Amino acid sequence: MAKKTVADLTDVKNKRVLVRVDFNVPLDGDRITDDRRIVQAVPTIQALIDKGAKVILMSHLGRPKGGPDPKLSLKPCVKRLSQLLGRPVDFAKDCVGMDAERAVKNLGPGDVVLLENLRFHPEEEKNDANFAASIAKLGDAYVNDAFGTAHREHASTFGVPQAMAGKPRVIGFLIEKELKYLGEAVTTPERPFVAILGGAKVSDKIQVIEQLLDKADTLLIGGAMAYTFFLAQGKTVGGSLVEPDKVALAGELIKKAGSKLKLPVDTVVADSITSTATTVVEGNIPAGKSGFDIGPKTIEMFVDEVSLAKTVIWNGPMGVFEKPQFAAGTKAVAQAVADTTEDTGATTIIGGGDSAAAVEQLGLAEDVSHVSTGGGASLEFLENGHFSTLDILD
Repeated sequence: MAKKTVADLTDVKNKRVLVRVDFNVPLDGDRITDDRRIVQAVPTIQALIDKGAKVILMSHLGRPKGGPDPKLSLKPCVKRLSQLLGRPVDFAKDCVGMDAERAVKNLGPGDVVLLENLRFHPEEEKNDANFAASIAKLGDAYVNDAFGTAHREHASTFGVPQAMAGKPRVIGFLIEKELKYLGEAVTTPERPFVAILGGAKVSDKIQVIEQLLDKADTLLIGGAMAYTFFLAQGKTVGGSLVEPDKVALAGELIKKAGSKLKLPVDTVVADSITSTATTVVEGNIPAGKSGFDIGPKTIEMFVDEVSLAKTVIWNGPMGVFEKPQFAAGTKAVAQAVADTTEDTGATTIIGGGDSAAAVEQLGLAEDVSHVSTGGGASLEFLENGHFSTLDILD
């Protein structure tokens, strides 16, 4: 997806530039507990400041139910962004109407304002044309740097750039980086190319599995989704989380994949997710037990595959890694991905979501090539290779 970027905006001095960022950060009250998404937006914002633009930032936060919710205000992001930029950032109490228009009117060259949560208006997720037009009139140019929502045709990501046809519409540096890593992995990966998929549901990743079977050399399956594949192999899974309606499909995928698809050979089981007493079983999981992590033999097999790879994509944990007794598989895979990055110069991509949280918690985020800011977005890009929200940009 060859797209113009912020670097191509050469004539924005004193012009109003609307920037869709992803400040959907976790909050504890009004304290930001993880500021990565704000940090990663800074290069695009700073570039516009340096060009003398009037920078208007818009984002969503959480899932407000039908209207404004003070607990989901973007105001806490203003303080952190001000610290990162080393300059004051203004805040508008709304993203449309008098408050937004007044805040934008008061901007000078190099000034920055953050508009209040887009999703305080249900029209945002409905891609309402009038709502999009109200936002579009605030800007002379448009930048999308919110990869985490680039797969959603919402007003701020689709309707606004549509309404700004004829004006400059580009991507930011964060999306440029995401497209580079994910795009190259999909189209021209250095081989061997190993894909690791985990998490709970096969249904969330059917399309990705099918796409990657054609592209990857090896596909490693962990997490609860593996138990649906176990059922397709005729194994028993005890009380493990499964999707009975996807067993036939899992069987078809096993047949299609052949030796490319690697499933766990042993499993860490327990009576329940809260139990600290665990055992390792090979093959069938007995009644009364449930699987919660890959076992030591599987860890060894997966680590060996990753160590030989030149390209790795990982999306989804290997077990319930939030619980220490079920975290060994995810930790081992994360370490293996980091090690192969350093040892062999492999390109390693963490596909957002829980995998990104895992490498961050383990202190390995700086030891891999790229940590995506969008779990759902990265999966959809791996499925389709493009986003309609970006197709319409210059």
